[in-house]
Amino acid sequence: MIKTEAIRLGFAACGISKADYLNTEAEHLQNYLDHKYQGKMAYLENHFDKRLDPRLLVENSKSVVSLLFNYYTDKKQTDPEAPIVSKYAYGKDYHYVIKEKLNKLFNFIKSLNNDVTGRIFVDSAPVMERVWAKKSGLGWIGKNGLLINKKIGSFVFISELIIDIELEYDKPVNEYCGTCTRCIDACPTGAIIADKQIDGSKCISYLTIEMRGDIPEEFKGKFQNRVFGCDICQDVCPHNAKAEPHNHEDLKPIPSLLEMSKADWYAMDKPAFNRLFKYSPIKRTRYAGIKRNLDFINNSLNFRN
Repeated sequence: MIKTEAIRLGFAACGISKADYLNTEAEHLQNYLDHKYQGKMAYLENHFDKRLDPRLLVENSKSVVSLLFNYYTDKKQTDPEAPIVSKYAYGKDYHYVIKEKLNKLFNFIKSLNNDVTGRIFVDSAPVMERVWAKKSGLGWIGKNGLLINKKIGSFVFISELIIDIELEYDKPVNEYCGTCTRCIDACPTGAIIADKQIDGSKCISYLTIEMRGDIPEEFKGKFQNRVFGCDICQDVCPHNAKAEPHNHEDLKPIPSLLEMSKADWYAMDKPAFNRLFKYSPIKRTRYAGIKRNLDFINNSLNFRN
């Protein structure tokens, strides 16, 4: 009943796993932090135990309901020379959209069992979302570190409901990356070191969104004109060849964003930025961040020439 309602609300898939300590991930997480792969994302160093045990986030929790939300679109930016934005940021900030649907799903569960308690999560707490989605049978972790679903690919947002009732639990699925290394070969900054070994401090998404301060000179000429986020490793993945465009009205690409020319981007002032990206994920990096990114890729082009 929960899965049926999740699909009705617009989620692409729903899986359920037992809320328990993530033994295997403890070593992986510690290794990631020891190698400083988190870069300047200091928040990843906090709440180590909570990341591994959902029972510390939600008291008496017994089940993790993982949900996938398709954001793939075949729409493209019209100017081939315009700075490139990741597909997930073409429309309205997904946090607003998914949080509303999660609340509706939680209310549905409460209508079935009025005593249930829990919390919803959309990038809002130390939850290892890809791990829980994998445990819930929604896909496997690809060589690029992203969750891949065999039917819909990897252009998905992941969210969770952690609740205090026992449910039927799903089993993990097989992996289907095989010997393919397209994502590793395509990453221009070498962020994908090996199978599932990611140096987040080298990822273009991190460098253009999460990182504060100057972008290291070593990445000059390697951004491939990316100004916010990066889809390179997903675009080359064979499992995304069959990805179907979403039909979520709230996530429809903003026409004015897709129609921006290269000149529009570089002429954009702060009021224009605030007006255009008021409800967009792009506002996360703020005007100063976008300006920094624009200057960096422009200087990179000059550097290559």
